[in-house]
Amino acid sequence: MAFGGFLKRAKEAVTGLARKASATLVAGVQKTAQTLRGGLDFLVGRKVDDEVADKLRDTLIAADVSAVMADDLVAKVQEAYRDREIKSKDEILTFLKEHIKQGFPPQASQPIWAVAGEPTVILVVGVNGSGKTTSIAKLAYRFKTDGRSVLLAPADTFRAAAVEQLVTWADRLGVEYIPARQGQDPASVAYQAVEKALARHSDVVIVDTAGRLDNKKNLMDELEKITRVIKKKLSSAPHEVLMVLDGNTGQVAVRQAKNFEHAAGVTGLIITKLDGTAKGGAVISMRAEVDLPVKWIGLGEKMTDLEPFDADVFVDEIFRTEPQPTP
Repeated sequence: MAFGGFLKRAKEAVTGLARKASATLVAGVQKTAQTLRGGLDFLVGRKVDDEVADKLRDTLIAADVSAVMADDLVAKVQEAYRDREIKSKDEILTFLKEHIKQGFPPQASQPIWAVAGEPTVILVVGVNGSGKTTSIAKLAYRFKTDGRSVLLAPADTFRAAAVEQLVTWADRLGVEYIPARQGQDPASVAYQAVEKALARHSDVVIVDTAGRLDNKKNLMDELEKITRVIKKKLSSAPHEVLMVLDGNTGQVAVRQAKNFEHAAGVTGLIITKLDGTAKGGAVISMRAEVDLPVKWIGLGEKMTDLEPFDADVFVDEIFRTEPQPTP
């Protein structure tokens, strides 16, 4: 698409139903925005020569945009500059943002819901320490706040205290849960949850699973068993398999997502802990390198600090050219 088309799309976003970044998002991506802003200031009044191209690439990589994607973006900027489609720093930024946004179709990040009258079943997977259990609590809080009834299934029965941790969250949030014990068959916990949800007409079932690595065949087999057993009770389930990734790990998170992409039937990603890192660029590398949509982003400790991923708003914030004070 010619750059004129990018500018037209940008203007339509401003004059149309433009979405505004929340205070949580502004604060949560501040470190990434500072990293990008510090490097992009170098572009002021300069032509896009090799020195500027190298600086632009280094700046993108410093924010943990992958090297492959950084190279591609810089090459496109250089080409557009040679063709006189872009002439100023502001046009470079607009060009970069619109290219990145194109990789995130808005519909891809939308939650997948069950048909009316059936509970939506969500499996949550990820490596230990990624923020999996806290993300489940935040999802439950959000769904309950939206008026949906929620049932939690503590199917991480291998890790010591994992069941108690999820039950504590359920009690704190005032949502139902399935009683479970350490060592219990995880598939049986998930089955009971779906069975209870059908009987109680619950809206959402969230199933916690054991933290796993893709190279642990027994754990991957167990995840397949959970899915198989759930389908015996509700053939359309699970509707979502969400993988939780630690945003602090940057490109490591991208590699983990690639490894899980086909192994566990993952339908989307939750990127956590973005408030503590300048590696938010990894989020925009996800769509270029992993055929999985980012669906939720974690931006802090509070229950309200999990937000649906909106690529337009996210990209605009991390490429903001002027600091924006947190309201």
